[in-house]
Amino acid sequence: MEHEYQNNPSGKMPQKIRFEYDDDEGEEESRFQDPDETIEEAATESSNLEEDLTMCDPDPDDASVIGADKTSADYYFDSYSHFGIHEEMLKDVVRTKTYQNVIYKNSFLFKDKVVLDVGAGTGILSLFCAKVGAKHVYAIECSGMADMAQEIVKLNGYSEVITVLKGKVEEIELPVAQVDIIISEWMGYFLLYENMLDTVLYARNKWLVKDGLVLPDKASLYLTAIEDADYKEDKIEFWNNVYGFNMSCIRKQSIMEPLVDTVDQKQIVTSCQRLKVGNLSVL
Repeated sequence: MEHEYQNNPSGKMPQKIRFEYDDDEGEEESRFQDPDETIEEAATESSNLEEDLTMCDPDPDDASVIGADKTSADYYFDSYSHFGIHEEMLKDVVRTKTYQNVIYKNSFLFKDKVVLDVGAGTGILSLFCAKVGAKHVYAIECSGMADMAQEIVKLNGYSEVITVLKGKVEEIELPVAQVDIIISEWMGYFLLYENMLDTVLYARNKWLVKDGLVLPDKASLYLTAIEDADYKEDKIEFWNNVYGFNMSCIRKQSIMEPLVDTVDQKQIVTSCQRLKVGNLSVL
C-alpha cells in the first residue's frame, strides 16, 4: 500500500512524502483457509418423505418464506451479516496490520480530515482513522453488521466521530458533499473476485475532493504456477472412482473450475509474474 503525497504550503517546490510502512508482522501468514471438503456418511434415518419434499419446494409467493424474494446481491450482502466471516478477516493479521500500520504511521494525513470507509464491516478501519485524529468518519456498510458496527463504535467512545450508515453506497446520500479520504478493504480472491472495486470508484467519483486520497491507491495482480500431486489426487483424480462409480465427466469440469486454497511455498514451481497494476486514483 503506497501513495506519494504532495505537500506545498509555502508555494515552493512540492515535497514528496512516501507512506511509512513497517511490516512488523511480515512473517505471519494469512489465516484465510477454506476447510477441506469431505464426503460425510449419508444419514440413514429420515422422517416423512412427502413432508420433506414439500418443505424443500417453498412457494415464492408465500410472504412467510424468508428470503423467497432475495436477489443474488441480497445473498452476497447477507453473507457479511454473520460474525464468522468478520472474525476471519480480523484474524488475518497480515492484512489488518497493514492497514493499521499505514494509518498509524501516517497520522498527519488523517488529522482533521473527513474520511469515508466503504464496506466498513465491523468498523475496524474507521476506528483506526478516528484514533489518529480524523475529523469525522462515515462508515458505510450494507449488511446487517452495520448495526453491530454502530454498537462497537459506541462501546469504544467514538460516537461523536464515526457515523455508521447502513445501505448500498450507490443509494446512500452522505451528510457532507465531499470527503478528503476514501479507505476500503475491497480486495477479494485473485484481487477482483468480489467485484467491490466498482463501488469504491463510484464513491471516489461522487464524493472525493480534488487531490484527495484513495487507500489503498495501487493494486497489483500476480500469477505463479504450483505443483501438488497429493492435491490433484484428492481433488481431481477423485472423480474417476467415487464409491465404485465413474464420475470422470465431473473431473474435466473440476480442472477448469477455479479453487481458493492455501499452498505451501515449496509447491511453487515458477517465478512470480505481475500481470497488472491498477492505480485507483485514476482508474
